[in-house]
Amino acid sequence: MARSPPITSLPPVRRFDWTNLGLRIASAAVLIPAALAATWFGGWPYLVMIAIAVALLSIEWGGMSAPVAPTRVAAAVAAAVLVAVFVGYRGHMISAWSAIPVMAVLAAVIARGVAERPTDAAFGVLYLAPAALCLVWLRDTQQGVWWTMMLFATTWAADIGAFAVGSALKGPKLWPRFSPNKTWSGFAGGLVAAMLAGSLMAALPFFQLNIYAAAGIGLAVGLATMAGDLWESALKRRFGVKDSGDLIPGHGGLLDRVDGLMFAVVVMAALRLANELGWGS
Repeated sequence: MARSPPITSLPPVRRFDWTNLGLRIASAAVLIPAALAATWFGGWPYLVMIAIAVALLSIEWGGMSAPVAPTRVAAAVAAAVLVAVFVGYRGHMISAWSAIPVMAVLAAVIARGVAERPTDAAFGVLYLAPAALCLVWLRDTQQGVWWTMMLFATTWAADIGAFAVGSALKGPKLWPRFSPNKTWSGFAGGLVAAMLAGSLMAALPFFQLNIYAAAGIGLAVGLATMAGDLWESALKRRFGVKDSGDLIPGHGGLLDRVDGLMFAVVVMAALRLANELGWGS
């Protein structure tokens, strides 16, 4: 008579990380007011915020993509992105967008000889520059302060909703190959939260936006936020790192915090342009 296979114990249920949650809240308590204040005042405080973010993100990109010589790659990427940002800030958006591919090629040339894959430097420019430039343009549009605030609100709501619902309900994994901790329940929770945030922003009496259009914008921005998060997870897997850095307690690097925003701001800028052309007014 064949013996039954031994009964193996199930892996322990992963407990909710309250320490990490506390670090996330503490980090948010510092970063969110700073971002909102710079957005509210606009002008040079807003430009300085973007420039500092570009510099920090470039440092993290250099560390991930060229660990042997990160400084040179980081400097090349930061300089390339900031050229486009400053040109766009001066109101020359067509020139700024045209400069991005040119500066990407220059960054790759500078990275030759010090980076294993110089094209990663070019990709860093193509990854960071559109988001930074869209942030500049969005704030400069009519009622741009409120559109930028809605961008932050919907992006943060998507992140918080996904984290809270996914941690509470768990369930099937969304994309276990690249991001084993993300679940379909968190994905749905993030989208619902983003739609609610967009609708609440449109409910403000001084924000000229149809509430139904705002809910649709929230959905689109929420989807972009999730896509950006997954994309960065794939990038970290490609570069063989767990986090992009250790700048922000509870989050890792700055790129770990704004990965969703990188995609979301491009989508929001496209929707804002559509709104200027008469959609959703």
